[in-house]
Amino acid sequence: MYDLTILGGGPAGVAAGVYAARKKLKTIFITAEWGGQSVVSEDIQNWIGFSHIPGIKFAEVLKEHLLAYAGDSVLVKGGGYAQSVTKKDAGFVVKTDKGEYETKTVLITTGSHRRKLEIPGAAGFENKGITYCASCDGPLFAGKDVVVIGGGNAGFETAAQLLAYCKSVTLLNRSGEFKADPVTVEKVLANPKMKAIKNAVPAEIKGEKFVSSIVYEDANTKEHLEIPAEGIFVEIGFMPATDFVKGLVEMNQYSQIIIDPRTQKTSVSGIWAAGDASDVLYHQNNIAAGDAVRALEDIYMYLHTK
Repeated sequence: MYDLTILGGGPAGVAAGVYAARKKLKTIFITAEWGGQSVVSEDIQNWIGFSHIPGIKFAEVLKEHLLAYAGDSVLVKGGGYAQSVTKKDAGFVVKTDKGEYETKTVLITTGSHRRKLEIPGAAGFENKGITYCASCDGPLFAGKDVVVIGGGNAGFETAAQLLAYCKSVTLLNRSGEFKADPVTVEKVLANPKMKAIKNAVPAEIKGEKFVSSIVYEDANTKEHLEIPAEGIFVEIGFMPATDFVKGLVEMNQYSQIIIDPRTQKTSVSGIWAAGDASDVLYHQNNIAAGDAVRALEDIYMYLHTK
């Protein structure tokens, strides 16, 4: 019986793992991969303590930090996917594709997966002009013409970030109406460097070594139009990796786990969540790590004052 099971190897999971080790909690740490979504970023510039770090190196640093502290307290199980969490007596049984583990508490930090742009040319230009993280990669496109795909709040917030340093930002919205808040839309579109095109359905990405343009179809006329672009930021939603606890903990309409923002507790006593798997307002590496530490502090108090 473990004191704690941590699921997920991104910034949230690793931060919690380090704290669990320091507090000598008997912990099993289960992850299929290290680093979270940022592992695909060529240059992360907002992780505190590093002026810049490649995504792959970021994953290595996280793993090294946890292993340096794990000792006899934290058992690291790599390459495993969580399949289910079920209640058993005073604790839980966590089932993965590698085995089953009994635990008193669970911290879910499994993150989410961004929806990919699935049009001709897209797969070949990932990390070569196509990116899914403005806060990670935006500064790399300073002084360049870029395109944002997606007309929700995430799309307009991404555009707002990029306007600080890009030459121009063009946003493509599939329908005739934006999903973003009207106030946000008005404020972002007021910038003279900003342009938005409605009824624009992405059709193809073009380039040689790097992205040079995007072709979109006008949903009304069916005409194909091409826009020069050196960077394409995709904001078409994401899918939280929470299927394994559906029906167990309370979730919102986006399948994010609803948490108490003071403690990270879920609707089920003994289960906490942090990072992109939760319904936290902002999704950032630093925020995820901090939220996981808050959860770990609460888990420690739960285990020792119960």
